Amino acid sequence: MLHVNEVTYRIAGRTLLEEATIALPDGVKAGFVGRNGTGKTTLFKLVTGDIAPESGSIGLPRGVRIGQVAQEAPGTEQSLIEFVLAADTERAALMKEAEHATDPHRIAEIQIRLTDIGAHAAEARAGTILAGLGFDAEAQLRPCSAFSGGWRMRVALAAVLFSEPDLLLLDEPTNYLDLEGTMWLENYVARYPHTVFLISHDRDLLNRAVDMIVHLDQGKLTAYRGGYDSFDRQRREKQALQLKLKKKQDEQRKHLQAFVDRFKAKASKARQAQSRMKALERMQPIAGIVDEHVTPFSFPPPSKILAPPIIALDNASVGYEEGKPILRKLDIRIDVDDRIGLLGANGNGKSTFAKLLAGRLAAAGGAMRRADKLDIAFFAQHQLDDLRPADTAVQHVRPLMPDATEAQLRARVGAMGFPTAKMDTPARELSGGERARLLLGLATFRGANLLILDEPTNHLDIDSREALVQALNDYPGAVILISHDRHLIEASVDRLLLVADGTVSPFDGDMDDYRKLIVKGPETATAKPDADAAKTSAQDRRRESAARRTELAPLRKKIKETESLMEKLQKEIQKLDTALADPNLYTRDPAKGTTLAKQRADAVKALAEREESWLEMSAEYEEAVGAD
Repeated sequence: MLHVNEVTYRIAGRTLLEEATIALPDGVKAGFVGRNGTGKTTLFKLVTGDIAPESGSIGLPRGVRIGQVAQEAPGTEQSLIEFVLAADTERAALMKEAEHATDPHRIAEIQIRLTDIGAHAAEARAGTILAGLGFDAEAQLRPCSAFSGGWRMRVALAAVLFSEPDLLLLDEPTNYLDLEGTMWLENYVARYPHTVFLISHDRDLLNRAVDMIVHLDQGKLTAYRGGYDSFDRQRREKQALQLKLKKKQDEQRKHLQAFVDRFKAKASKARQAQSRMKALERMQPIAGIVDEHVTPFSFPPPSKILAPPIIALDNASVGYEEGKPILRKLDIRIDVDDRIGLLGANGNGKSTFAKLLAGRLAAAGGAMRRADKLDIAFFAQHQLDDLRPADTAVQHVRPLMPDATEAQLRARVGAMGFPTAKMDTPARELSGGERARLLLGLATFRGANLLILDEPTNHLDIDSREALVQALNDYPGAVILISHDRHLIEASVDRLLLVADGTVSPFDGDMDDYRKLIVKGPETATAKPDADAAKTSAQDRRRESAARRTELAPLRKKIKETESLMEKLQKEIQKLDTALADPNLYTRDPAKGTTLAKQRADAVKALAEREESWLEMSAEYEEAVGAD
């Protein structure tokens, strides 16, 4: 279907693609991954012909239809269903011609062709796609202009899915979707009848919907069979083998070079030396692994430990207009170390509930109690627009540290994940991921007791999302998470709350149960989670999880103390090795040499004991965490 043949492309002197080659078979579902800024969207533009390569070629079958989501969100007065139906240009043209055709033969041809392309079922198919992306029957009849930009992008996605192109190019399609829309899209892409090339940083989408991963790294394209987890394993195995081969080759080169250096001046060995020089020239160097460092996220711990609960709702309600509550009968308790994921389709009130907890909306009825001096950090994607475009990261942080020195200020910005080269870059020139990192750093600056994160992963690549998971798991306070990234939810939360039917209630299943509910429909709403999960209520699981973290805290502290001691012993051994390497030591001071040798033996023994203890404690900790 698609052949990329030794394509090279540079922009502003920077090489994005260098003799890149890949072939996508007809009907394959291929995920396209790589760090942000490496050139994935650029390759899509090369495929569509929007830009031309410096060298190489893009091969496609004659007459192939390529489809991608329009960059401009539709804002016409057409209804959603009309806009989506119009995306099938052949059907639209035939339907229009059928209204005026008078030749019986032509009318017959039109009707036969309309039947062949399933035109009469098109409206039902378009409605199904729109429903899957979150538009009910009433919304489908409203004009595109009545919706906000994010919802319009869903309409644009629906239109390209409906048109069923031979090659479907999707660039981060989940950025405008909620969790429910993302799960629906997983299922749709997996069953799509033609070829799909999909840029995404969503692990679950890449595991469930594709059967091939294309990786862009250092300007090269490499194909791997299977989903993302399979790609990750294969790549690590390949890296390990490459490092092993490189080490072996480096030793061989060193041996050949030593022979050449020693014997190239001797006439009796000149021929052998010349032969080895040619062998060195023929030996293609094996590249070392260049794996870019991912800057970790870091959330300061709560500045003050509060007594639980930090928030308690008793028959509370909330809304934007008096007498018109969006959510009611809220009976929710949030403790100091809760990890909560909010589920529910867009429009059901997840963001409204988050704003109530954050204090941005007041309870309209019932009771809401907060702990004294409760500090809440709130992050939402739309707040990216609140950053001052001309100000740098340093300038954004300076008002929060008015008495700090320049060195202290820059150290704090560095701790937020900004290298020196990026500290003085205006916000408008930062990437989406860098702006999200800055906003997260500003929101959590003071050491909050509760983090409320509304879609924090948009614009973050897979490695950065994994860093966010680690930061959330290390953070000792409470977390409320709204995200379309299922992996983030599964790896970060202890309990789930479902926002639906005008209220918020515990969801006793897991994410697999929720996926069945979304993909298969309401008939699975009463589906029971597996037997073990059903035995334990959501509240009991939360308490067990909190108790488990409390129990494991001393063990985790002991592991860190042992790691610190091991590091000190390793440094001590290195210093002793340096001293013992002195060739004159035993001649100058034999007694000192003996003492140092004994000290080294004791240090090695102590290190071995600490390592054995560390391994036992680590195994115990991992087993306990796994049981949790």
